[in-house]
Amino acid sequence: MALHPQVASALKMAEELNLPALNTQTPEAARAAAKERTANAPRELEDVASIRDTEVPGPGGDLPVRIYTPSEGDNHSLIMWFHGGGWVIGDLDNEDPACRVIANTTDSVIVSIDYRLSPDVRFPEPVEDCYAGLLWAHSNAAELGVDPARIGVAGTSAGGNLSAAVCLMARDRNGPVISHQVLFCPVIDHDFSTASYSANADGYMLTRDSMIWFWDHYIGPNGDGSHPYASPIRAESLAGLPATTIIAAEYDPLADEAEAYAEALKAVGNDVTYNCYEGMIHGFNGQVGIFDRSRDALVEATTRLKASLSA
Repeated sequence: MALHPQVASALKMAEELNLPALNTQTPEAARAAAKERTANAPRELEDVASIRDTEVPGPGGDLPVRIYTPSEGDNHSLIMWFHGGGWVIGDLDNEDPACRVIANTTDSVIVSIDYRLSPDVRFPEPVEDCYAGLLWAHSNAAELGVDPARIGVAGTSAGGNLSAAVCLMARDRNGPVISHQVLFCPVIDHDFSTASYSANADGYMLTRDSMIWFWDHYIGPNGDGSHPYASPIRAESLAGLPATTIIAAEYDPLADEAEAYAEALKAVGNDVTYNCYEGMIHGFNGQVGIFDRSRDALVEATTRLKASLSA
């Protein structure tokens, strides 16, 4: 399918700005540019009963978190949210619109983790931060007003990667039971040779060179990109993982690995729904108010989440 007209328009506007390629920038410059784009982007922000920023203990010090509470009461489900940005950029603000929608639609408390970024820290530190956030939320369920037996995880891009890794860690470490994982346009494998990497290498916002740049910062010069907590599809076993919703985009270098992960999870008996949105680009799900199909993707994800997290 051709690019969706809204996507084509957004790509044309981005091209006219003539911004430097991400992989030519320093991490600091890329972070500053990302924050500016987030601040200036037209976005729809749903009202949520309560949103508060606080800090929770992490393996390297206190971690900033944002907690979304959709309504009063003490029997909400819990969703851990891990933002995207290639492990290098991104913060609590860039996926704030999606968190608001998911909190309201699922009547879940969302705990969004501002994990440490690379290359300030390398793998596995960011994923250990996310797992520590899960442990904190599970231990403080009463304070949060959530049922510790009804937990989901979700994230976009690198956040999808971290969500998948946290599910593996929780299984491997006998941690909190996770009922559902939603992986939007996830990074699943340290492999740049897929057909979608070739077909969508340039021209669709996220580029192949940018993904190489992200991975290089995340794992470092001597890092192991094949470790299953970095590349979840390479886990020795994918059995016993939560129900999974994977949402991909047609014009995304990561499209093939998202589909491959869905197939691998299904092959060992996991409950998996996979949908590749035609005409869309990487991270479209977070563009609430910009792309109409972003809300469609959120509705699909929240429908699955609600079914898994229902009391």
